[in-house]
Parts: sequence; structure tokens; C-alpha cells
Amino acid sequence: MSLAQVHYTSAAPGDEGTAGRFTAVGPGVSGALLAEIEPLVRYELPGGVPERPSDGELRSLPQAFGYFALSDGSRLVARSAPVRDTGGTGAGVRFHAHAVHLPPGVPLPGDRLPVEAWRSPHWVAVTPGGATPDPLALPPGPAAVSEGLDDFAVSRGPWLAAVLADLRRASDAEAAGRPVALVERQCADVARWLGLASVTLPRESAERLTFTTYTRRPGSSASRVVGVLPEDAGAARAAGLRVHACAGPAPAGGTEDVWATTAARVWRSRSPELFREARELPGEPFAAGPLAVTALCAGIALGPDGRAAAAGWAADRPYALDAQRTGRLVEAIASPGIDDRTAAEFDAAGRLFGALEGRCPASVTAPLAAMLVTEAVRGGNGSLELPRRDAFAGPEGAEVAERLGPEILTELADTAGSRSVARTVQLLRVARLLGVDGTESLPGVVDRLAPALLAEASVAQEGPPGFAPALLELLDEQFEVRTALLGALDRIAPQDPGAVARFLERVALPFTGTQALPHLRMCAEVPEAMATLGGDRAAVWHRVLRAAGLSPFAEPLVLRTAVGLVWEDRAPTVEEARLLLDAATSDSHRVAGTWARLVDAALSTSTAGTSATGTSASGTSATGTSATGTDEAARLAHDLLRGFPGEIGGRERAGLLLLDLVRELRTGAPEPGWAERVRTLCAQAEPVEPALRERAHAALVERLLAPDRPGAELYDFVHGADAELIAAYDRTARTASVRSRLRTQPAYAADCFTVWTAHPHAGRAWPPVAAALLDDVLRPAVRGMSAEDVAEVEATVGRTGSSGRADAFRDWNRSSTLGRLGRRIAGRVRRG
Repeated sequence: MSLAQVHYTSAAPGDEGTAGRFTAVGPGVSGALLAEIEPLVRYELPGGVPERPSDGELRSLPQAFGYFALSDGSRLVARSAPVRDTGGTGAGVRFHAHAVHLPPGVPLPGDRLPVEAWRSPHWVAVTPGGATPDPLALPPGPAAVSEGLDDFAVSRGPWLAAVLADLRRASDAEAAGRPVALVERQCADVARWLGLASVTLPRESAERLTFTTYTRRPGSSASRVVGVLPEDAGAARAAGLRVHACAGPAPAGGTEDVWATTAARVWRSRSPELFREARELPGEPFAAGPLAVTALCAGIALGPDGRAAAAGWAADRPYALDAQRTGRLVEAIASPGIDDRTAAEFDAAGRLFGALEGRCPASVTAPLAAMLVTEAVRGGNGSLELPRRDAFAGPEGAEVAERLGPEILTELADTAGSRSVARTVQLLRVARLLGVDGTESLPGVVDRLAPALLAEASVAQEGPPGFAPALLELLDEQFEVRTALLGALDRIAPQDPGAVARFLERVALPFTGTQALPHLRMCAEVPEAMATLGGDRAAVWHRVLRAAGLSPFAEPLVLRTAVGLVWEDRAPTVEEARLLLDAATSDSHRVAGTWARLVDAALSTSTAGTSATGTSASGTSATGTSATGTDEAARLAHDLLRGFPGEIGGRERAGLLLLDLVRELRTGAPEPGWAERVRTLCAQAEPVEPALRERAHAALVERLLAPDRPGAELYDFVHGADAELIAAYDRTARTASVRSRLRTQPAYAADCFTVWTAHPHAGRAWPPVAAALLDDVLRPAVRGMSAEDVAEVEATVGRTGSSGRADAFRDWNRSSTLGRLGRRIAGRVRRG
């Protein structure tokens, strides 16, 4: 069909106030469209143009060739060119615009793209005769747009990938990015860029790419791509456009767009026909995979990202390529001359191998298999998806095994370096793939691997550690490795059962076979036992011990594992410790080393719950803990000292002896020398727990405050001048229980008077304490007694001491009475 044409010319000299006028308008172009078209076709001369240019200068001026989208869905293809003004007397420059209007859905003649009309000889610089020209067809010019594009692409190599990436984004119907400004000295080079885009992009994308090859005002242009001269590049940057200064120095860096990078390599290889071939392959329009596959099959070298894209695409579509192209692709990806492969590329190659294995002959996939195992050994890539063992059954496998086998065995036998778990697992798997015999080195390998598993898992984030999938595959593939590794883990479990239990929660090792593995089974059982039985640690311990399948009499180390699992971060209570002690012989505890936990239990119980000193009527000890609990801990201490005499030593032994002495002081008849033994054992137990020291002091002074204590023990205590013990005595003597006994038992009051007055010169610590107790404790008690009780106290003091001591009591008591009488008289005088 014929297309309506529009002609527009700039104002003639003397036509002030007008920019130009339409000189011819074809049918179907409304006045509203003309108002929209007018600013699109206006032309502004570059700076520095002479007023009367020569013919050569006029021809060198840029032409604005553009393709625009109009508001009604129609489009406009236009050329605005400078022409000489032949009217009047001058020879200046005007411009003439010639445009073709494309209604919605109507293409250019021959179904050509708009950019293909830029060299058409049908563009005119004058208005044809008649106010309304006939609708004329405007076929593309005889020179195709692709002529010379190869050379142009090579000349613009440094900018090629980045510009193609931006032109692709500009052609996206949903993109809202900034317009692209191409800075070239010649507007024809801008048109060549658009020609590159028309070949590279799919047709529907190229048709959406509106453009103008020249403008002085890039910020106000409605086009997605604008061409500007170098002097206007600053205005384009100021307007926020994505500027590519193709007329300046080569840019530093490139683009991360793999599709654009691959397209640039295709252009530099002068193979634009590959774009059409790539579009015939399945995939998204701008996916890098189809183009990368096409380029590699054509022998074009790509970078690691392009190769990874090709391998990934082919792995997802193993039937999309014929056998010939599949072989070419594998050869290109596995080429031995490549030295810049990345982890992503190896991962994609591994997926490609997995997709092709079994679908292609082994001769086709062998290069990929060899590349993957070589990288696994030499590159240290522990995440590779390895081939199956049958991939190396042929001569290719023998060659790879001969080359890599010694390297694998040397590294596995190395005990000096710190090798990660993933690396060890990968080497063991590759050794099996290649049939490398590592039987001799296996025991040492698993002995180093087992603790490394626990160490790496302990520092990993939540969930299974990264090496878990490969490790489980290794154990599934190699029975001998599974047996050896599980045995090594079972041997080290008693040393740190908590770490092994936490590891098994994150990595479900397969130990359900015939191996005994008592410690691993206990570690696997404890989480469920804890969840089911809650805080009943004794019940958890019984259940975990049953999971071992062995008696602690037969295998004492199960005691250590069970205790470590249940009481990992705490000491057992005295009741739990008694259960443990009775569960096995002392020999079993000695071999397992659990006797130390029992010692901790006894000493921890003895130091729990301290408070003010003194013994209450209910039986609470001086430290506020039940005397029954203290007795249980003391009995446990006694049994431990008897059962492990050669193992318990140092401060722990002294602490247990001190605890046993506390029990004897309260309930039995300890050996003479109480105070000295307390002092000695506290010194030997240093650094002794403050609560244990306080409990020992309290037990000693409670016994010394009893009326039936031996006089020699009291004498030793008083003359020992131990300030801490005397202070403990003072605190206990001031407790409510002692005060109550003093008020109600005259004989006890007489005894305390005798003791507190008997040693006036026993060092510096005792006399002031005794005097204070007489005044602060005994005197208030005696004041509250009846006259008969006071007389009984006086008589008892005389019977147990002497007449002189009875006189001393009368004098002491009289001074108290006179003091009271004097205070009463003074009070009456004041009241009077």
C-alpha cells in the first residue's frame, strides 16, 4: 500500500516568530498528528557552522534520521537534512524534513525495519509540486543496512558489549530505564549502531527501538536511542542518559551481561548469521545459552561466563542439539587449552555431563568426565557433581587414572597440611571413580577425617554443614570407608560425646548395619530421650545406656559417654552421683574416668545454697542447706575416698576429707584435733570453695558451742588464734538458736559464761570476741531469767569451776543489775 508522506521546512529569513511550516501533507495525517510530528522533525545546526558554508561543508553536516512512536499507535520514519537557502539574496542554510507515516500494524514496503531506510535515495530535500503530494511508496535503498557492519563492529570492539546491553534494555517494552546516548562524530555511525541492533535483536525488539541519529537536545528527545556529537555529550550526561562515548578513548571495564558479551564476540568474529541460527533454538529471547551454544559450535572462543551459560542451557535441554553439535559443544567446553574456568562453569559442566551421560556415547562425554575429575583433584572444587564410575571404564579412564592417581594418594597420605573435610571426601570419591587403590592409607585418612568432621560442623551455621551431601554420598558408595569412618567416630565419641551428638543431629550418618558402634548409638539416642523424658536425667541416662547394647561392666567407656551426654555442662546431683556409683564397679568408673564427675557432684552439692550461718531447729545447717543433703554428700565423699584412693588427690581429696569431717563433727566422734584438721584441710583444698570453707567452720563452731565438747578441743580452738574460725564462732553464738538455749537452759548459760571468761589472755582475736559475747549475748539472756534460774546459773558456775568463778559471775551479774538500777534512778530524776 502507499504510505502518506509529510514535508516540513524551516522558516525563511524574515519569517520571524515561526520555526517552520508543513509544505505538504499526505492523506490521513490529521492536524493533531501534525502538532505531534512537528517537534520530532525539527533540526538544529551544530555549533560553529559558517553562515554561508561551502558545498563540501554542507554535505558534512549531520542528518537526523529517526523512527518515532506516535500517540495513536502509528509510527513515523523521517529524515531532516540541512539544505542551502536559495531564496532571496542569501546563500545560508535551512533544513528540510521528509517523513513517512506508518499507520498501526503497517510495515515499510518489503517488510523492512525502519533503520533499513536510512540510505534510501527516495528521501528528498525539496517539497514536491502540489500542496498535497500523491501517496508514494518508499522502498528501502539499494544498499542493505548490513553492508560494512562487520568492519564497524570490529572498530567499536571496546564499546560493543556495553552498547548492545543497553540497546537490548532500551528495546524492552516494560523497561523504564534511562535513554541511551551514542556519541559519534558522524551520524552515519549512529545509524550503523542501530543496524547492529537490528541484526542482533529479535525483530519485535528492534521494532520497539525508537531512535534519532542526531539531536542537539538529548534531554528532551522522545526516542529511546539518540545520537549526539562529542560537543553535546555533556548535555546528555547532565540529562541522566546512559552515555557511550564511542568517539573517545576506549572505556575501562565491561558489562556483566553475558548475552551482550557473547553477542559482541560473535560480531568481532564477523559471524552475524549466528544470531538468526541462535534464535531458532529454544529459550528466552535474550538468554545467553542459545547464543553461546551457537558461537561455541561455530568455533568462536568465549569467556567462562559464556561457556557456563552454554553448558547450563544444554544440560537443561539435552535433546535440543543433534549429535554433531553436541560433540562440538563438549569439545569447546572441555578444551585443554582453557585456563580461566570458574567454579560456576565447572558446576554447569558437571550438570551437562549428568544430562548427557547415558544419552551419548562414552567417547563424547569422556572429555567432560576427564575435565571434571581433573578439576576435583587439582582445582580443589569440592562442590562438583562427579561422574559415575562407569564413565572411566575405557582407555580414557585409564589415562586419567594414571595421571591423577599418584597425586591423589600423595595428598591423602599428607599429615602436615590442614585439609578440609570437603577436600578429603572429594579425593576419596575420585579415587574410587578412577579405581585408585588407597587401602593402605585409608586408616590414617579416616583417623584425621573423623575429628575434622566434628570441628568443621561445630563452626558451621544452622542446618547441615556444606560437606554433608558429599559425605553421605561417599558413605553410600564405599562400604569400606563407611565402616572405617564410623568406627573412628565411635572411638572418639567418649572423649566429647556432646559434640558427636550435635553432629549426628545435623548429619544423619548411616550406622544401622551390623557394626556395634555403642557410643554412636548412644549419641544418636540422647536427643529423643531428652525430648521424651524431660528433666529426669536419671531416666535419660538409663535409656541412653540401654541404647549402647553393652553393659558398663563389659565396656566401661559407655559410662563416660553416657555421663558426658546427660551431664555434659553440669555436675550430677548427689542422688544422681549415687546412682552412677552403684551402677558399676569402682574399676569400671576408674577405667571410664567418671569417678571425677562423682567427685564434682560431692563437692558441688557441698557448696550449694549458702546463706547466713547457724543451725535452725528444723535441722538446717549453718550454710542454709539441709543437713540431710550435706550428710548425703558427705557419705558420698566417704565412699569416693574409699573407692578411689589412688585417683583422688590434691585439693579434691582435701575437699572430700573436709566434707567428711563436717559429717563427723555433726553426727559422729571425729578424731581429736578438730580445729587443726579444719585449718589444714582448708589450706590443702585451696582454692577452696567459700561455701565449703564456711560449712566446715560452721560445723566446727557448732560442735564447740555444744556443752559436751571436749575441753581440749575448745582450748586448741581458742589458743589457735585463727581469726576466721573465731569470727565464725562469734556469728554462730549470736544466732537465735543459741540465744534461745541460753535463756532456757541455766546450765548452758553457766557453761558459756565459763568458756567466755576462761581465756582472757588467749591471743588478740579471742578476748574481744568473748567480751562482746558476754555483753551482747549472755547478759540479755541472763536478764530475762527468773531469780531461781539466775541462782542455778551461779551454782553451776561454782560447781564446774571454783568459788572464785562463782564470785566472778556474781560480780558480773551485779554490775549488770546496778547498771539497770542506776538507769532507773536517773530516769526518775529526769522525770521529776
